[in-house]
Amino acid sequence: MTRQPLTWNQVNPEMEQCINNCLNCYSICLNTMTYCLQKGGVYAEPAYVTLMLDCAEICKTCADFMLRASDLYTHICAISAVICDRCAQECEKMNDDPRMKACAQMCRHCAKSCRQVALEMA
Repeated sequence: MTRQPLTWNQVNPEMEQCINNCLNCYSICLNTMTYCLQKGGVYAEPAYVTLMLDCAEICKTCADFMLRASDLYTHICAISAVICDRCAQECEKMNDDPRMKACAQMCRHCAKSCRQVALEMA
């Protein structure tokens, strides 16, 4: 079943908030990844850095799909929620570090928002 594409004036407050959350998550994941690479050690494990980059990129893509009113944005929102949750889980392992805690919180917030949009708009 094909949905009619949304126009910007049809974007509801939940979707607008999700776009903002995705862009904020994109930013904090990239900044945190840079921080981790500079810190080194366990912070710079390849799998961990890759996951943060995955999270940043899917959040950017998710915002892009919503901003363009792609008819596939609900699918991207759903996978974005999964990746954000996984990134949050990894960041929470270093919860004694304030930057990692902030990244985890943003990822959780973004995941919740993406899940809500994916379910409500499907």
